[in-house]
Amino acid sequence: MHSIIQYQETIKTHFEELKLTKEPKNLYEPIQYIISLGGKKMRPVLTLMASEIFNGSLENAIHAAAAIEVFHNFSLIHDDIMDDAPLRRGHQTVHEKWNINTGILSGDAMLILAYQYFENYEPIIFQKLAKLFSKTALEVCEGQQYDVDFETRDDVTISEYLKMIEYKTAVLVGAAMKMGAIVAETTEENANLIYDFGLNLGIAFQLQDDYLDAFGNPETFGKQVGGDIIENKKTYLYLKALAQSDNEEKEQLLHLFSIQPNDNTDKIESVKTIFNNSGASKETQIAIKEYTLKAFETLNKMHISNEKKEILRTFGEKLMNRNV
Repeated sequence: MHSIIQYQETIKTHFEELKLTKEPKNLYEPIQYIISLGGKKMRPVLTLMASEIFNGSLENAIHAAAAIEVFHNFSLIHDDIMDDAPLRRGHQTVHEKWNINTGILSGDAMLILAYQYFENYEPIIFQKLAKLFSKTALEVCEGQQYDVDFETRDDVTISEYLKMIEYKTAVLVGAAMKMGAIVAETTEENANLIYDFGLNLGIAFQLQDDYLDAFGNPETFGKQVGGDIIENKKTYLYLKALAQSDNEEKEQLLHLFSIQPNDNTDKIESVKTIFNNSGASKETQIAIKEYTLKAFETLNKMHISNEKKEILRTFGEKLMNRNV
């Protein structure tokens, strides 16, 4: 087994050697640009890791891993357009550096390029990868639409929110791991179990992201703390607080999530107080633990060595042990 850093280096080297210098430049340069912006490359790392867990090789798995990374970056280009975001990983977004039309078209090309990676595999593997990929890509689009719909709805339920983060975030984590299992040609049972491992870990990770957005350490979180509160996002914390607050605090929370003051300091502190008083912050931490344990339960059923089970468990623990 290789280390996370070695997986990241393998992916980085692959994309550095992949020179997209074809014409027209305004189609391919934005693709090279978004892929080169960095990031932890965790999704393709999971594909490589899963492949080795089931005795596959890095050389064989790199094509599936690259497909996942190209697809993920395609979705980021289009998400940034939808959000009118000026920055991605500290750099100009594609639609800002070029224009919206270029962002849409380059993103479309990336989706096709992602599928082309599967042509490196034998027909039966190609079919399995393409089937999983198509299902996952459609679910990611559904999750994004749910997220957009929630912005204008006042009746979002906790189960609806969990479904949204499952589709928007977690299914791609599960698919990344299952693709590694598919190219390693392990059993269908193992492939499905590693998918469930990734899916539940993905949900736990997103819930933890919600929590850290409000209660994280600004020096270690990597994003502006309170960003979801400023944007009035209906996160798990918010929905739990709404369900568990008394009438007075519920009204206060609804009011706070209907305003956008120039200085958000008081708003953020007031909302965090309600999150704590209602028990929403504690409930969110419980949910994070439950989904993490749910992921770890699948390890007991996998037909792999205890040593490899421990590798997956350790990875999950590190992923969920971010500083708060």
